Amino acid sequence: QVQLVESGGGLVQPGGSLRLSCAASGSIFSIVAMGWYRQAPGKQREAVAIIFSGHNINYSDSVKGRFTISRDNAKNTVYLQMNSLKPEDTAVYYCKVVATTSRFGARDDYWGQGTQVTVSS
Repeated sequence: QVQLVESGGGLVQPGGSLRLSCAASGSIFSIVAMGWYRQAPGKQREAVAIIFSGHNINYSDSVKGRFTISRDNAKNTVYLQMNSLKPEDTAVYYCKVVATTSRFGARDDYWGQGTQVTVSS
């Protein structure tokens, strides 16, 4: 199986910064994409940033210019650098990896446990 371990969440004041990390391990054959999603109370889970194997990156309009997603292939780790944080960024942030576990296996989604990010004065 594939396991994802997230870290880096916490409490920060508006305008502050945090960096989230997500390390993937286990029976990974190939990683297709890695990304970050978030879910605030009373809201649906939304995509924040996704980085693909071909290095293409997608950002939510709400975080463009403030968040940066990056990937360390050697460590199977994806990061989310969050700057200029706003109260509306408050949510549980989830890492997702799209990966195969064998050469001809299907692409499956794997989720991290979530890490709380709270932006408050």
